[in-house]
Amino acid sequence: MAIFTIGDLHLSLGTSKPMDIFSGWENYVERLRENWLAAVGPQDTVVLAGDTSWAMKLEDCSADFAFLQNLPGRKLLLKGNHDYWWTTMAKMNAYLAANGFGSLSFLHNNCVFAEGLALCGTRSWLFDAGQPHDEKVMSRECGRLRASLEAAGDTEKAVFLHYPPVYPQADAGEVVALLREYGVKRCFYGHLHGPSIPRAVQGELDGIEYKLISADALRFFPYKI
Repeated sequence: MAIFTIGDLHLSLGTSKPMDIFSGWENYVERLRENWLAAVGPQDTVVLAGDTSWAMKLEDCSADFAFLQNLPGRKLLLKGNHDYWWTTMAKMNAYLAANGFGSLSFLHNNCVFAEGLALCGTRSWLFDAGQPHDEKVMSRECGRLRASLEAAGDTEKAVFLHYPPVYPQADAGEVVALLREYGVKRCFYGHLHGPSIPRAVQGELDGIEYKLISADALRFFPYKI
């Protein structure tokens, strides 16, 4: 059994929002499926770090979620900035149950234990927008990350975020402070695409190992942590 992660799948099987128009995304759904089948087994866990589906409403996610359901492994979904279908946990869990999407669940205000690790995470937010609203959202996201880390107890923690917590010459100070407070050694994040990929902060920084796991950065191959 193993743990994998990948973010920013941007599936649009039930809506007209193709990603194939972007360089590097040609035939990405089939590439993802083939790579997933080659790497992930039925007993494995895959953390999907946000921007999973382009659907605007939860009921429009059925084709994208069915695609994921038919792939091996347990899938944990984080919220991303383009997951407009995201609603309350009660509604989303009821939707999964009603549609037979038993291999999907959500990483939100909680943690999931797998292979001796506590899998923690939240969407996070833009740290440099500078608007009062953004400060409130960041504060709320930090509260969600703290709740997730608290739920992990003393278990070794791996953190998954949608937004990058670090950029060249800058960072989301509140988020990084939480990672340090709880002794997190590994943090995985998505959101960055195309020309932003080479500029992503990756590798060890102040004792924390950072890894960009957006789908195009990984060439649509789930990353084994």
